[in-house]
Amino acid sequence: MSTVLISGGTGLVGQQLAAALTERGYEVMLLSRKDASDFTYSTYQWNPDEQEIAHDAIARADYVVHLAGVNISEKKWTDARKREIVESRVKSGKLLMDSIRKNNKKINAFISASAVGYYGAETSEKIFSETDYPASDFLGSTCEAWEKPAGAISKQGIRSVILRIGVVLAREGGALQKMISPIKYGVGSALGDGKQYIPWIHVDDLIGILLKSIEDEQMKGVYNAVAPESTTNESFTKLAADILKKPMLMPKVPAFVLRLALGEMAAIVLKGSRVSAEKIAQAGYKFIHPELKTALQDLLLDLPPEEVN
Repeated sequence: MSTVLISGGTGLVGQQLAAALTERGYEVMLLSRKDASDFTYSTYQWNPDEQEIAHDAIARADYVVHLAGVNISEKKWTDARKREIVESRVKSGKLLMDSIRKNNKKINAFISASAVGYYGAETSEKIFSETDYPASDFLGSTCEAWEKPAGAISKQGIRSVILRIGVVLAREGGALQKMISPIKYGVGSALGDGKQYIPWIHVDDLIGILLKSIEDEQMKGVYNAVAPESTTNESFTKLAADILKKPMLMPKVPAFVLRLALGEMAAIVLKGSRVSAEKIAQAGYKFIHPELKTALQDLLLDLPPEEVN
């Protein structure tokens, strides 16, 4: 039985990945700052801030999946919060990289999350691919730093995969619940001019891509983890409202209002470009939900009445 060590395993994606791996016969181990008695899976403590990790965690791992990092949209981007966003990703990745090297551990693969923010907060008709350079803004530089440990691990002769993940749509929590909350109350509207693209992915497909990254020995390097179909903020909002049978009566929320409310963080809702899914498709991944309509129907149509009304 192969073992998979997951950082960020208590988050939305980590929990679903752990369950999927268990179903496939893997032994799952989690890294956590908390006491191990709180979890279903074997859990090892670590403290990326202090660069401390339980020795057995890496020693027992056949695969490492690095998902750790604080939510970028949870709090306003103060200087302190921006530092926390970067350090939660970079310090944790460095700790894993150093631990693999110090233990002289030849794991089968290292899988690291990144984000489509690598390409920057901008709206254009360009379709970004994995060969494009990182943007020079906060999101771009954060993702560039986030990916460096995986690049260093690959130089140790370990197969490394970096997934630049889009907006994850899931039934339980995450971005979708925030996006549909105004719609459920009949006050849904596009943000800004509504023309910004949303590079999205259904959580089932993200889990599928993560599983393929673990199991497919031909996968290495960077892949965009986004659905093939592009959509704008306005189209997304209208489609969600139609599925929920809610009206779209409100005018678009002006960009300046969002900037006043969110500050610099407004960029993540006001800007967005198209991102290519061609490389992961060519690698052989078959999307479960390639189109937004079927993805939203899957996630929204079976909501309990109290969550829609």
